[in-house]
Amino acid sequence: MKRLISTLACCLLLLSACEEKGQNEAKDFPTPFELGNGNQTATYSEVLEFYMSLAREFPSIHLQTLGETDSGEPLHLVTYNPEADFNFQRLAQDKTILLILNGIHPGESDGIDASMAFFRDLAIGEVSIPDNLVVTAIAVYNVGGALNRNSGTRANQNGPESHGFRGNARNYDLNRDFVKMDTRNARSFTEIFHLVSPDFFIDTHVSNGADYVYTLTHLFTQADKLGGSLGDFQETIIRKQLEDSLQARSWPITPYVNVFNRPPDAGFSQFMDYPRYSTGFTALWNTPGLMVETHMLKPYPDRVEGTYILLEELAGIVGTNGNQLKTVRSQTSDSLKTITHYPIKWAIDSTQVSLLNFQGYEADTVISEISGLPRLSYDRNRPFVREVPYYNSFKSADSVLIPEAYILPKQWQEVRNRLDQNKISYQLLEQDTVLEVTRYRISGYQSTSRPYEGHYLHYNTTTESRKDSVALRSGDLWIPTDQPGLRYLLETLEPMGTDSFFNWNFFDTVLQQKEGFSPYVFEDTAAALVAADPNLRSALDSAKAQDPTLAESGYRQLDWIFKRSRHYEAAHMSYPVYRVEKK
Repeated sequence: MKRLISTLACCLLLLSACEEKGQNEAKDFPTPFELGNGNQTATYSEVLEFYMSLAREFPSIHLQTLGETDSGEPLHLVTYNPEADFNFQRLAQDKTILLILNGIHPGESDGIDASMAFFRDLAIGEVSIPDNLVVTAIAVYNVGGALNRNSGTRANQNGPESHGFRGNARNYDLNRDFVKMDTRNARSFTEIFHLVSPDFFIDTHVSNGADYVYTLTHLFTQADKLGGSLGDFQETIIRKQLEDSLQARSWPITPYVNVFNRPPDAGFSQFMDYPRYSTGFTALWNTPGLMVETHMLKPYPDRVEGTYILLEELAGIVGTNGNQLKTVRSQTSDSLKTITHYPIKWAIDSTQVSLLNFQGYEADTVISEISGLPRLSYDRNRPFVREVPYYNSFKSADSVLIPEAYILPKQWQEVRNRLDQNKISYQLLEQDTVLEVTRYRISGYQSTSRPYEGHYLHYNTTTESRKDSVALRSGDLWIPTDQPGLRYLLETLEPMGTDSFFNWNFFDTVLQQKEGFSPYVFEDTAAALVAADPNLRSALDSAKAQDPTLAESGYRQLDWIFKRSRHYEAAHMSYPVYRVEKK
């Protein structure tokens, strides 16, 4: 008994000494946020200096530069692994990997400061996570925005005193660039993502929009789009456990409040994260993701603390469920090999609704001091808890038959570059050949009237398809769909997809007709064509009867004939990516 008491006393003394050591080490490595007045965030150089000092002191912390950014500065990846093994090819075999993305919008700096403290506390043993988990983070993704420091561009946000800017060095919003990859930042992220091969992904943000009680909101990858067992696992295991664990620590969290100019009382829907967004991109590789959105009007120290606690809880959940997560991801990859159709457009399923026990503030309509007109106002002295409808179910609005392969003519180099950067496998045709394929003709599309992230983005794209024999050239790309990048290929190469390369203007040259006719010259040619082909004359008469504007325009009638003659170029409106159908 005396020996047991003595042993227990020694253990308590040792534990006390370890706790004191951890506290002392924390004091030795304070973050710039902790050294400040509670309303200050680290500068870009301070972030790097901090992580470099941690990496020098603790073998469990590794800092490396990977890839360029538009600012001319590289990206930095910080990794925590108590085993001090930082070879991701090895780690992916038996470790669960959590990837954190910070500073995509550097004015939303909560995650930058929270992650610095989190990695420090992992290194000193102040926080423990499951042994099978490796945590890695892009310290500051939007380096150019972080260097463009100011104190005014987050007009709706309560601190910090100064912060970075949303646009990157070339004024791109990087959270719209993951699939189109216009920036060096996005190309470097792609390199890091495929190197790390994370099992779960988190992107740290600060919200805009309605006012409510919560400091923390979550925006998970849309579960129906993620699909099957993986979508179910995300919702029933990871999301449920995260919500419960945060509630137990008095940090309640709600789904991202996807409303802006009205109160959320009437209900709201899940945000659809298409592949242009971070979690939409990671989902293409069966990596579920989460955006944490802290509330813009909450004090900065609360937002940083809340992000820290969420990172701590999420790391524990992902690690604890890591083996099952890896299994479900693998099963999802296998199941994709057996499906015949893939959804490329989604719509809210309004028949499926859940009720959130939502904590909000009463909203009033008051008179604006500026305009003298009615305006929205929230009263924080009147909080409420009430059931609010939440629409988190989406259904496929359109789908495509999955082909055996796509063929990309070799001249479309910008598309090929993006395939290469995403580790897409393909073979080059060794010789010229003729092959039967399915080819699309673009039958309709609309375009934004204003530039959007450097593009006049297309939408509502429609196509007509037909079988055809096409002449292919040596060096053209044969891209099989039976590969890990199946989702990526379908989302980018099917022109109707919301974030397809067609809709992002990579093939716009086919939309412009290069050869035409002079009416006074083509009149005689057109007359000869209809005289030689009674069916053509009959079809023209029928078209004129159905379309009075055609009947009233001589030029349009000539154009109608031109586009049905051998003089009309085959390339116009012809989508230059071909489908090879499965037998």
